[in-house]
Amino acid sequence: MRAVDATKVGPVSEMAIVDTFTKLIFGEEEGYSVLELSIIQAFRTVDANVLRDSHCDMGAYLRNLGVREMIHLVSRLREHMLEGVEALTASGGYQESAVALPRHPGNRRSH
Repeated sequence: MRAVDATKVGPVSEMAIVDTFTKLIFGEEEGYSVLELSIIQAFRTVDANVLRDSHCDMGAYLRNLGVREMIHLVSRLREHMLEGVEALTASGGYQESAVALPRHPGNRRSH
């Protein structure tokens, strides 16, 4: 697994989360930015229902949420990601557990 320095991603807006969820809902499997991948990983962290789901399965899960559930999830996710950035900033550095992303199949670099 490759880890992303959350301080380089920075604070995440609710709109960025909604945009990422929209890509998942419409079934995009590839072409995610570092920010979007960090949002997806945070989604897996805050909602155990999608922990091991593919992007397609995550989209199906999101499609089945009600509006209130979706709003609550976006808020929880943003709060979780802000806590990670605040913890990194307060500690003065990067921690391994902050945000880990799965290694992209096209990436041949060793980690």
